[in-house]
Amino acid sequence: MRHGYVRSSKGDFTTFDAPGAGTGAGQGTRAYSINPAGTIAGYAQDASDVVHGFLRAPDGTITGFDPTGALFTFPLAINPAGAITGQYCDGTNCRGFLRAPDGTMTTFDVSGDVNGTYPYGINPAGAIVGNYIDASDVVHGFLRAPDDTITTFDAPGAGTVTDSGQGTTPYGINPAGAIVGYYIDASNVYHGFLRARDGNFTTFDAPGAGNATDSYQGTLPTADNPSGKITGSYVDPGNLQHGFLRTPKIRRRLTGLRHRHSSRW
Repeated sequence: MRHGYVRSSKGDFTTFDAPGAGTGAGQGTRAYSINPAGTIAGYAQDASDVVHGFLRAPDGTITGFDPTGALFTFPLAINPAGAITGQYCDGTNCRGFLRAPDGTMTTFDVSGDVNGTYPYGINPAGAIVGNYIDASDVVHGFLRAPDDTITTFDAPGAGTVTDSGQGTTPYGINPAGAIVGYYIDASNVYHGFLRARDGNFTTFDAPGAGNATDSYQGTLPTADNPSGKITGSYVDPGNLQHGFLRTPKIRRRLTGLRHRHSSRW
């Protein structure tokens, strides 16, 4: 059975279970994202193995929710305002949802989605990133702006082999609109990418990441913060998984710097 927990800044742990969470193997409560106020979004699997979303307020109050028609609801990210995004499945397909702080639910699909739309991240402005799967089982990235406009994209080097599951998966978006994620190339190796607000891409691999063909080794970034630091995991040539932190390079310019001497020193 799974349980949720929150760890305070002082190191104190509080465990919790969402109402209706099952007690069988693999059932229970999964907390997935927390915002600066301490509000938590996640999902609970009940005794019938149906999955429901929940919101846990800082005072411990838990509110369950599901989009209309949902059989399985997976909230995966919450922003500072309390807006939650994730995916739900209705028996026909999986779609994206946005739950506003007042509880209003908006659902959406990406044009060209045949095998599902999967949001993974949301920033303070309400921009959402994730992926969708086309009819050839190739994965593509998307950015859903706060005005509901959806832009699709692919990282340079992303694989396009039919029925391979290759392609582009954005996972996080920071306040500046920089998107981070990973892509799978034609050899089934994972690589990291950073997509700037202007659409320019930087691709990268963690030192020590494996690149054996068809091994599913490589670099899998999952989040970036306001300062541009990126974190995630990588799989080495021995198929062991490790964490990494990528720090942005800082360029410094010296313009007309002079040392002056004073008789007062």
